[in-house]
Amino acid sequence: MEPDDGERILVCRYRPRGLPKEQETWHTWLRDLGPSPELFADFKGKHGPNLTLSVYKARYAEEMKGELQMKLIQQLADRVDAGETITLLCSKDCFLPEACHRSVLAELIEAARPSRANAARASMR
Repeated sequence: MEPDDGERILVCRYRPRGLPKEQETWHTWLRDLGPSPELFADFKGKHGPNLTLSVYKARYAEEMKGELQMKLIQQLADRVDAGETITLLCSKDCFLPEACHRSVLAELIEAARPSRANAARASMR
């Protein structure tokens, strides 16, 4: 943990196994912002060939269009827009940020920021 991490948010469906609660490194757990069990299994090739990264990211982005997911993303975007720092966390096995759902989620949060919408409207005038 770093002092400038701000709010550390775990965004995976399942709590990491074998980690005692007193060793948790997150403040909040938003399991609904993790990839569905089906998508994760498909990505790992449990039902056929592994998904390509582009297909995985596209399917994850589609899953984030659910009503609850969109609400959570907007709440995070509002917090970031207000100047709060958030750090998105997932499995310790995830060591390539560009191959992680967190990169897509960060883009969705950034796109949902109210200041971005205002800037876009202003630049279109």
